[in-house]
Order: sequence, then C-alpha cells, then structure tokens
Amino acid sequence: MPSTDARSLLMTVVPTAAAGVIAAVIAGVVAGGKGAVGAIVATLVVILFMGGGIVVLQRTAKQFPQLFQAMGLMLYTTQLLVLFVFVAVFKDTTLFNPKAFAATIVAATVVWVAAQARAFMKAKILYVEPESSDSRKTEKTGLSS
Repeated sequence: MPSTDARSLLMTVVPTAAAGVIAAVIAGVVAGGKGAVGAIVATLVVILFMGGGIVVLQRTAKQFPQLFQAMGLMLYTTQLLVLFVFVAVFKDTTLFNPKAFAATIVAATVVWVAAQARAFMKAKILYVEPESSDSRKTEKTGLSS
C-alpha cells in the first residue's frame, strides 16, 4: 500500500474510531453495558468492511485501472447492502443492544464516508503524469548547425 493510501486510510479510520467511542459512551449511558458492546461491535464491523473495501479497490485499480470507477460504485453499494444485512441479522440478538448497534452502524458509516471524502480532497494525487527531465534533455530545440 503506497504511503498516500495508508495516510488516507489512517485519516479515515481515526475519525470513525472516535465516533465509535463516542457512540459507545452514549449507548452505555442510554442502554447500559449491552448498548456499549453493540456500539463497539458496530464500529469494528464498519471499520473492517470499509477498510477491506479500500484494499480491494486499490488492488483492482492496480490490475484493472479501466474498471476503477465502476468497481468503486459497485463496492460502496455492496458494502451498504452488507451492512444492512448485518443490521437485519442481528435485530433480535441478546448479545448486545440491537438499536445501539444499528444506530452506530449508520453513524460510523456516515463518518467513514465523510472522512474518506475529506482525506481524498486533501491528498495530493497527480492525475496527469508530469514529463520527466530525461525526456527534455534528449529533445533538440532550436536550430541545429
């Protein structure tokens, strides 16, 4: 993973984890220990799914750059659907509070997407390959005598 990608991932994971901690405190106060556990599990699920998606997207971009945009759209749609499935599967669980789990998944996903957008806006990614200095030296300019 290039350093710019790792930096972008870090700038996305940290705010999401912070939002998860805040959600765990709020859920702990409102719903008790099971609420805090639900918020922590939801935060970990979002970080793992969204982080894994970025890794898959980066590998796809290296191997098939022409599929990058379509893969990104498909990936985000799939991630949101899988997170929805997680909420549906765990709606009747007794391991943690399902309402805190669902609310934290939504909040952490929104924070992830916003932090990712901010990270990519701040990243200095070249979209045009600059001309190398070696190719300039080999060109002949002006009149030759």
